[in-house]
Amino acid sequence: MKTATAVILGIVMLVIAVPALASRGNNVDLEVVTDRGAVFQLIPHKEYSTGATQVFKRYLKAQKGENYSLLIRNHLSERIGVVIAVDGRNIITGKKSFLSSSEMMYIVEPYGQARLEGWRTSDEKVNRFYFTSSADSYSVKTFSDTSAMGVIAVAVFLEKQRPAVLYEQGNASGKAAAPSAPRTEAKRSAKDEAGTGFGNEHYSPVVKVEFEPESIPVEKFLVKYEWRHELCKKGIIQCRPEARNRLWDRDEYAPYPPGYYQR
Repeated sequence: MKTATAVILGIVMLVIAVPALASRGNNVDLEVVTDRGAVFQLIPHKEYSTGATQVFKRYLKAQKGENYSLLIRNHLSERIGVVIAVDGRNIITGKKSFLSSSEMMYIVEPYGQARLEGWRTSDEKVNRFYFTSSADSYSVKTFSDTSAMGVIAVAVFLEKQRPAVLYEQGNASGKAAAPSAPRTEAKRSAKDEAGTGFGNEHYSPVVKVEFEPESIPVEKFLVKYEWRHELCKKGIIQCRPEARNRLWDRDEYAPYPPGYYQR
């Protein structure tokens, strides 16, 4: 079975991989899926290059209360590192993310694929991702941060060299460092934006390996998830009025026929 991994400033965590589908880049595919195996449609928005990085922007229609996972498939014959941020926070550390090569990242093996299901809280556990209101999101409730609300961001890094596996165990406690005390980084919005919550605990073991990423990502995926009415308002999806029911929605009185002269 193919395996995937995670990195922390050159030290990485390994995650068991599962089959994935795709939002296609040249090197990596990204999908957002439900626990039932349904795939959320990623609606193309923009694709462009900035320096050596290819950027893919997509929209997604979020469903409130739905658990979701990120599926990543590596099409390359070499390992890659992926820095992933949800609502602006690194999904391994919870720290504010700038999608840089110095952040903790997951590693996907050559032609491998990985399923990432939540916020990592230890070497063995994550707390699930689920779509919720911004006020209930992990980013707002823990850090009062709305600066990148409603965005799933993935930066893909190539490896400089391929070192050997270092060890399987994490720190003595096996627990990730606790997030720093909340700081007010942005005002909370009264608007009911889509956000990602800190859901139920889930078993997801990792091991650590060494990985030195290149400084610049080769690809970035930016997925802006919104409620349906917001996507309708922006014209991202076509939203037609509901068809009238000929029995339920009929008028109360009989209409006059065309051309009838009313006395």
